[in-house]
Amino acid sequence: MHDDAPELGLVLTGGGARAAYQAGVLKGIAELLPRGAACPFPVITGTSAGAVSAIALASDPAHFREAVHAIERVWRAFRVHHVFKADALSVFRSGLHWMLALTTGGWLVRSPKSLFDNTPLWDLLRVKLNFDGIPRGLYKRHLSAIGVCATGYADAHSVTFYACASSIDPWQRAFRKGARVQLTLEHLMASLAIPFLFRPIYVHDGFYGDGAMRQTSPLSPAIHLGANRLLVIGVGDTETDGLGLRNPKAEPTFGQMFGFMLDSLFMDQLHSDLELINSQNETPGVRRIEALVITPSQDLSEIARRHRHELPPALRILLHTIGASNAAGLQLLSYLLFERGYTRELIALGHADARARAEEIRAFLALDRVPTRRVARARRMAPG
Repeated sequence: MHDDAPELGLVLTGGGARAAYQAGVLKGIAELLPRGAACPFPVITGTSAGAVSAIALASDPAHFREAVHAIERVWRAFRVHHVFKADALSVFRSGLHWMLALTTGGWLVRSPKSLFDNTPLWDLLRVKLNFDGIPRGLYKRHLSAIGVCATGYADAHSVTFYACASSIDPWQRAFRKGARVQLTLEHLMASLAIPFLFRPIYVHDGFYGDGAMRQTSPLSPAIHLGANRLLVIGVGDTETDGLGLRNPKAEPTFGQMFGFMLDSLFMDQLHSDLELINSQNETPGVRRIEALVITPSQDLSEIARRHRHELPPALRILLHTIGASNAAGLQLLSYLLFERGYTRELIALGHADARARAEEIRAFLALDRVPTRRVARARRMAPG
């Protein structure tokens, strides 16, 4: 798995509602392939919201375009209540619970585990995703490996839960490791468990949270799983302006700081990892890693501004309370705006960006050669 033969990998970063952009890029890539083509990426890894699309692709690797269309349909229909309970009663109960816990020191009620109840997301993904398709795709060699990244609260390690078709041994590095498992919804929900917003998930031997928290090297899971040509779909802005405070002497609100934290959580590690890989590629004798990175050509926070009125009233009040309702709170809004007007515009942007870079993508992935071979192989293996 670690020779110099080209092995394509797809890396899907985290980013909350921003991950709708990835669905648009994947749609653009699917249009470059012939109908009926298998997934052009033998290795797929995903973190946080990106892990959802990673699992969806790995669940049906023999039919890439159909899998991408299924991902797009979910994102196009998204509403906040599909992700967490955002009705007035649920938000009021959550606020009351936090207030009673803080004022009584946890004596009157138990300390809350999270701000939001994401039971609706559990229910949605349980219906939409077919985890049984993963071992079938691995067995038929439509897929080489799939990894989902989470963070262990017990040891503060970044953990890649992975399944593979060949003998890839679990790895251990500084603050990161790989664990070979049979992937389940629990592994995915652990990767999605953004701290404070959603409660941690107990998997195997402990509690896990969002995979971006301790992911100092977001490209390494795909490399460990055998990929040496990585297409990375990020959701960060090309340039960042800190908290975007109009008055730099004004103290930032909680909402602004939390949005800044999420932005740092999902974005900073990717750029530093790319710099490290580019530096290592210049070292003689080191396995060369090629990467093509696709990120939004427009500011997603500005797009969120145009759609903030779509949020449920109770959630708008909550964001206003924590100081995330003005221009400086747009970062947080861009991660939580699970509403179809916003997600559809992000899909359209991702699609347009992929089409604008179509020739670059085609050349990087060698799509003129790979799909024909993979489709032929799929046909040979088909019964009858």
